Amino acid sequence: MIYVVATLTVKPEKRAELIEAAKDCIAATRQEPGNIAYDMHESVTDPARMVFVEQWENAEALGPHGKSDHMRAFGRVAAACLSAPAKIEIITPAKVDVR
Repeated sequence: MIYVVATLTVKPEKRAELIEAAKDCIAATRQEPGNIAYDMHESVTDPARMVFVEQWENAEALGPHGKSDHMRAFGRVAAACLSAPAKIEIITPAKVDVR
């Protein structure tokens, strides 16, 4: 299993536009094979910071997501809404023996 954490910094005047565009992308992504969860969150300390947290079965399932029509459409809108490049991090659960 892998997770993707994508942090976006949004221009204040474009925040509503980004949220609106994200709705279709979120709904479509949740239907993709291998997607377990896909949610958008907002910072409680910085209204310009939006964070997507994604959960995928594996890297192979994630691969087609970036090339999907709904991600391309969202990417076009996001490009005009962001004030800084997106920070995208792929993580996996840590192997920690807790006893």
